[in-house]
Amino acid sequence: MTVLSVNLNKIAVLRNSRGHDQPDMATAARVCMDAGCGGITVHPRPDQRHVRPDDVRQLATQTRDRVEFNVEGNPFAGPREGYPGFLELIREVRPTQVTLVPDADDQITSDHGFDLRNDMERLKPALEAIHAAGARCSLFINAGHDDDEGFALAEKAGVARVEIYTGPYAEAFADGTPQVELERCAQTARRAHAAGLAVNAGHDLSQANLGAFKQAIPGLAEVSIGHALIGEALYAGLDATVRRYLDILS
Repeated sequence: MTVLSVNLNKIAVLRNSRGHDQPDMATAARVCMDAGCGGITVHPRPDQRHVRPDDVRQLATQTRDRVEFNVEGNPFAGPREGYPGFLELIREVRPTQVTLVPDADDQITSDHGFDLRNDMERLKPALEAIHAAGARCSLFINAGHDDDEGFALAEKAGVARVEIYTGPYAEAFADGTPQVELERCAQTARRAHAAGLAVNAGHDLSQANLGAFKQAIPGLAEVSIGHALIGEALYAGLDATVRRYLDILS
């Protein structure tokens, strides 16, 4: 079964908007885990606009021995006030999985992936740090990535998974024309699997578009879903919404 990892960034956005501690990240994580999700995801950014380093530390403890903990971020994000640097945070909390994303500091959200052939050399020190922390490494890539040598280089460097950026697929699905983007995702997954890499996916996946995506990607290891899931939970409740996603994935 494909693992559902719930991204809690939007819970932190809502909390931060009032400057206090509600809604509570720990309670949100507990509800998701009690509902049966297989993982919790966070993407701490240096500007701390949503998830903060203390949230990452608390969730690392809360998820341990219960579900996978996936921390996303830019491996080149260094320390600044209140933020220890991405790799330093990874060394401290030792998550199950680290998903590397080529985010600039001022990006509203992730919107592209790594070029495996051209980026692997500069990623190697980060991969070494992640492996030393005992974490599995996943790299965020674009759908349509067809560079077999790049996939081979990633596997040789110790990358375990790639996460396909599904934003274009979600947009095409909403427009009623998903097939081209869906096939781009499927082709990328096939090439990754052929190189020995497992495949994750994420970005703008929702109850509406997840079923078709899951059916098109045999062996899909994990989906990370946050924005749509939290939005849908405003109407149906967090527990019920997580369970609906699990029904789709099963």
